[in-house]
Amino acid sequence: MPTNVTGTGTVWNLPNYAGELFTASQINTPFLTMIGGLSGGGQQTQNFEFPTYSDYELPAAAQPAITETQSLTAPDAEEIVRGQATNVTQIFQEKISISYVKQSNGSRLQGLNTAGQQNNAPSEKDFQIARKLEKIARDVNYTFINGIYQKSTASNVANKTRGVFELASTVNTLAAAGAELTKAMIDGLLLEMFNNGAKFENMVLFTNGSQKQRISGIYGYAPQDRNVGGVNIQQIETDFGNIGIVLDRMVPAGNIGLFEMSEFNPVFQPVPGKGNFFYEELAKTGAAEEGQMFGQIGLAHGPAFLHGSITGLKV
Repeated sequence: MPTNVTGTGTVWNLPNYAGELFTASQINTPFLTMIGGLSGGGQQTQNFEFPTYSDYELPAAAQPAITETQSLTAPDAEEIVRGQATNVTQIFQEKISISYVKQSNGSRLQGLNTAGQQNNAPSEKDFQIARKLEKIARDVNYTFINGIYQKSTASNVANKTRGVFELASTVNTLAAAGAELTKAMIDGLLLEMFNNGAKFENMVLFTNGSQKQRISGIYGYAPQDRNVGGVNIQQIETDFGNIGIVLDRMVPAGNIGLFEMSEFNPVFQPVPGKGNFFYEELAKTGAAEEGQMFGQIGLAHGPAFLHGSITGLKV
């Protein structure tokens, strides 16, 4: 596999090749795509800290025992207090630097060359910008799933948006401690989520490959056709509603997450006059074209009791 270049791209460290382009890197971003992607269709904010929800809690349900005599005097007043939870946007930034000489040598090919072959990236600048967009989308998808919350307190302290697994770990979660995933674990998590107030409106189970195979083994029934074998479970029916299953390589191999997708939104913090996730040229200091991509985004996720997770499963 080629090694990526740090610094300015030149004729010598960014060779041109013929042939169809492929990558083994994950470029699909299932979680991010399901909640709207980087297109700017989510919420917007002008404050890096934004509310994710405001909540209140009622006293435990109970049967009153009020006598006629007691009813002649009003009971002591008790008011319901509201609270608020927040998350933050964070910066995603990439730089591109390509020498003029590199850009003017688009027909200089390396590797195996046969008559008539052409450079598979005719515009090095366009190729690098497209790849940086893929990288940012991957990083955002990873962050929304696995991000650890941190709020900036000074210009040298980074904002870090909270991801869904950290959120779910605060209420509905099961630590498997290396045990293999079982139906009893999933049933127990679903019951815990129901008891804690999950609404099961658009619940989706996110998993990596190893746990997806285990889920198909738990819920699968072989087809009746003797010429067809195997199962691919994409939805499970439970006592609390149907739950879709989505494969995402950025879910930790030992985890599964049950996430209420109706509550998720990307939150964009655009730069005035520029928008969000934009490319702009940087000042030139020599014979190279330099630019940067910049954007700020965070995850609106609703209250933690709507989501759940099982962590530390046997892989």
